[in-house]
Amino acid sequence: MAYDLITILGPTASGKTPLAAELAYRLHTEIISGDSRQVYRRMDLGTGKDLADYTVRGEQIPYHLIDIAEPGTKYNVFEFQHDFLRAYEDIRGRGMIPILCGGTGMYLESVLKGYKLLPVPENPELREKLAGKSLAELTGILASYKTLHNSTDVDTAKRAIRAIEIEEYYRTQPVDARDFPEIQSLIIGVDIDRELRREKISRRLKQRLDEGMVDEVRKLIEEGIAPEDLIYYGLEYKFLTLYIIGELSYEEMFRQLEIAIHQFAKRQMTWFRGMERRGFTIHWIDATLPMEEKIERIMEWINC
Repeated sequence: MAYDLITILGPTASGKTPLAAELAYRLHTEIISGDSRQVYRRMDLGTGKDLADYTVRGEQIPYHLIDIAEPGTKYNVFEFQHDFLRAYEDIRGRGMIPILCGGTGMYLESVLKGYKLLPVPENPELREKLAGKSLAELTGILASYKTLHNSTDVDTAKRAIRAIEIEEYYRTQPVDARDFPEIQSLIIGVDIDRELRREKISRRLKQRLDEGMVDEVRKLIEEGIAPEDLIYYGLEYKFLTLYIIGELSYEEMFRQLEIAIHQFAKRQMTWFRGMERRGFTIHWIDATLPMEEKIERIMEWINC
């Protein structure tokens, strides 16, 4: 095989995880998750782990970088690079081609492009200077940087301040301080029609609420996770926490969360299209194709 890695990417609700698991079953290999929130333990429904997807015809497909951090901590792309490389070298060392699967564009690109990244310490003076600014003001400041090293989902002021903190650090630090190996990856993108994606997102949101997503967030708060730390994670954890602490009604929570997930999926696709402009070749595959047809098409690309 001409590749060191197979990457399967796509927006939320595109079906990338079942596809990755089926391919891993076919290739007798393991999956490395490329999701920025599935790293957290006990954050299952809200992050869409769907661990049942990793069982194919009764066989458990081994996966990595899921459930490796405690809620309340702030896992970042630097840690992801480190943890990815450890899992990648372990799998390669056992003679297999790993499958990287996820929708967090920054995480995926950081290993596919071999970004040289440094751990960024907190900057108390900068944080004090930015305190009190609105999310719109912070987003404007963030957009002023020529090269964004961190353009993750900044849907809260706290996340925006952290992103600005990272940009400020990189303005004064050499970025060649840490090498990352060059990895040749076949990149598969799961292409899902916009309307079908919206339908699946809405249906899945209702299902996860029925399965107890509110209780999941409530338990995290009860075990001592600060509401502001959960809000920091955005999307489900932001809006469900606001509902639980009484700042939103259930109906407001559902409506705002549904809109936010749709917007997030759109931003994911914008990132992936940007990757193509930045020189990555993504082989797009129709999400509605039968699984066997998808696998056969990927096998053809692998063997080209």
